Amino acid sequence: MLPAVFWQEDDPSPAPIPVRPVPPPAGGLPAAVAAALWRGDQLGAPVSAVWPSGFAALDAQLPGGGWPGHGLTEILTPHSGTLEWRLLGPALRQVCAAGQAVVVIGPPLSPHLPGLRFEGLDERQLVWVQADTAAERLWSAEQLIKAQAGGAIVAWLPRARAAQIRRLQVLATGFESPVFVCRPMHALGESSAAPLRVQACVGVDWELQLRIAKRKGPPLEATLHLPSVPGGLATILPPRLREPSRWMPRTEENEHVVVRPAAQPERRHSPAH
Repeated sequence: MLPAVFWQEDDPSPAPIPVRPVPPPAGGLPAAVAAALWRGDQLGAPVSAVWPSGFAALDAQLPGGGWPGHGLTEILTPHSGTLEWRLLGPALRQVCAAGQAVVVIGPPLSPHLPGLRFEGLDERQLVWVQADTAAERLWSAEQLIKAQAGGAIVAWLPRARAAQIRRLQVLATGFESPVFVCRPMHALGESSAAPLRVQACVGVDWELQLRIAKRKGPPLEATLHLPSVPGGLATILPPRLREPSRWMPRTEENEHVVVRPAAQPERRHSPAH
């Protein structure tokens, strides 16, 4: 018996439908994808609310234009306990004005209430967690972040390890308000999961000198000079003391001057008798 002849039209499978490629939009990417795309040479767009820092020059260099929520911000200073208040005071003032609490954990110095009032911080909105050991500070920070406590959290963790900072960062992603972790300057040489790291030190003319060591965006090589006269002195400083650098000798003009110790008179010993 001869085999049956197979005809193409007897094939039960449907013929494949040709797929025409969809041309990409003019910009190269769909609008939704382009809006969510972040390029490494650009400042990151905010994924949540941000809080203005109170310094226009600093906001211009922070992703989203202010202190971010849903993540840690590290404040690195050479001497803990004073510069943090001057840097964060304008932002914390807004938190207090909104009727929310500012929670501080383990500050190295007791908060000076009269000075905080000059900065516009209401002590009734200030919650001070007195934690002495590193373990107590870390545990308190974790629990407060989990509990979504307050409108801002400021924790001093000078001995925190990289794994502990990473754990806090994971917890902070679920906390809408800003979380600041204050650490010593030498911690800059350690790895950190915090998406934003800021170095702060004191300059002349009552200013803060800031360097953004890490941010979502290109590195910032320049140093920011932010005017920051303490609130208690702003109304009593005379103009001359507001800019002391104007009255200081310039280094370039005195480079040829060599200071030597004054010659000591030669000592003469009395002859022995």
